[in-house]
Amino acid sequence: MQAAQTTIDAGEVAKFEAMAAEWWDPNGKFKPLHMLNPCRLDYITSQIAAEFDRDLNATSPFEGLRVLDIGCGGGLLSEPMARLGAEVVGADAAERNIPVAQIHAEQSGLSIDYRHTTAEALAGAGEQFDAVLNMEVVEHVSDPLAYLTACQQLLKPGGIHICSTINRNPKSFAMAIVGAEYVMRWLPKGTHEWSKFITPDELYKLIEQAGLSPVDRKGFVFNPVTWSWSLSDRDLSVNYVTASLKPA
Repeated sequence: MQAAQTTIDAGEVAKFEAMAAEWWDPNGKFKPLHMLNPCRLDYITSQIAAEFDRDLNATSPFEGLRVLDIGCGGGLLSEPMARLGAEVVGADAAERNIPVAQIHAEQSGLSIDYRHTTAEALAGAGEQFDAVLNMEVVEHVSDPLAYLTACQQLLKPGGIHICSTINRNPKSFAMAIVGAEYVMRWLPKGTHEWSKFITPDELYKLIEQAGLSPVDRKGFVFNPVTWSWSLSDRDLSVNYVTASLKPA
């Protein structure tokens, strides 16, 4: 196994370290994620429920499932997974994010195993999960294929990997960088690098090379009139999400 920190980009980690204390401010630097969260949670929960034949109307539908939220930040996804009954490990390479997430989970009465670590380190330790949530991380690592391979190694056979990122085209540059960072000022300037964005076809190929089988992809589409996000079967032009399985 390679050294644990192979895909970590120190500059990318530093950006999120600087914003750590604002994770739970819905009007702060992570406002876009707070706005997107209901839509991406809808996708995540429906995919996991379908794969493991769970009823989302049950009291704890994900009870017995072990879920990894890699790049967990302040815990915006880890907490809902824990509320659904899953055993959750939240991991982040930005050390300052972990105490923020831990304190908020304690205040919310939730038991979540937050760790300052990497996908490679977890894989090297032999950790295994039923589901790996890999949301808005792959565009920030130095080696996407090595990173996705580590995510594949972290899955149990038959496990599900859910990965979202940003497409690379003129529209994504206009919306995700010019719009979000310069016009709306939702994110600090320089949060994203357009050259690191990945097209859906490129991501599918990387996922397959990593040893996973892609089974679905959807777009996250922002409506400026209703000021809300929705899932789209066809519009993957900016934000999008994929689901893939590890062969049983």
